[in-house]
Amino acid sequence: MPASQARSRARDRNNVLNRAEFLSLNQPLKGNQESRSGSKKQSGQAGAAGAQNGSAKERRQSQQLPEEDCMQLNPSFKGIAFNSLLAIDICMSKRLGVCANRASSWGGARSMISLLGITGHGIPWIAGTLICLVKSSTLAGQEVLMNLLLALLLDIMIVAGLQKLAKRKGPYDVTPGLLDYLTMDTYAFPAGHASRVAMLAKFLLNHLVLAIPLRILLVLWALCVGFSRVMIGRHHVTDVLSGFVFGYLQFRLVELIWMSSNTCQMLISIW
Repeated sequence: MPASQARSRARDRNNVLNRAEFLSLNQPLKGNQESRSGSKKQSGQAGAAGAQNGSAKERRQSQQLPEEDCMQLNPSFKGIAFNSLLAIDICMSKRLGVCANRASSWGGARSMISLLGITGHGIPWIAGTLICLVKSSTLAGQEVLMNLLLALLLDIMIVAGLQKLAKRKGPYDVTPGLLDYLTMDTYAFPAGHASRVAMLAKFLLNHLVLAIPLRILLVLWALCVGFSRVMIGRHHVTDVLSGFVFGYLQFRLVELIWMSSNTCQMLISIW
């Protein structure tokens, strides 16, 4: 028996089907079957983990991609129209920014255009209104000036809130000035100067007795101040146009909450 067992073992070792280099795909060796199944499980688990890590990495990369790098296969008509108008607005604003810097075509006139924009700042108008209010001795004058002061303060708060919500930057990288920071006019949409001059022009036309030439000059001044902000590169064309609209709406709001003469006298006495 021992000799026959030894011969059978020798035959098994010499059998080519039992050699590792000639393993059958359908009938693997028992000794290697467990090791291969274990390696397959490990490789399968590693492959699944790698696939999960790869998919998670792809999702993170797709989330980090900016919107302009993502292609929308079926854009809506509204999206196409909005993007087209936005592109036209940016192109026009850059072309009209002739005083954006010293190297621009009208770079030498930048100081004069900036000086024109100062006439639409909120701080000079608030300071001038307070001085006129102190020197005013008539009830009608004090009433108009108090409501004008209210309109200027509302304009600063409303425009600052809208700009914080929109956070739109101008067509050029122009640093806001000191007066812009004081009035919180640091973003582009809507244009604070445009809303302020539109509100002031409408307010003065309604509550001051002016001759026709002065009324025309007042309207021209408002238009020039608004579009001077496009020329120096601080705002887009749509920012200025929307600023004019918001300025008119602010005027209508002040007309609705108009303070009477008694209320103005009470506030002046408290002050």
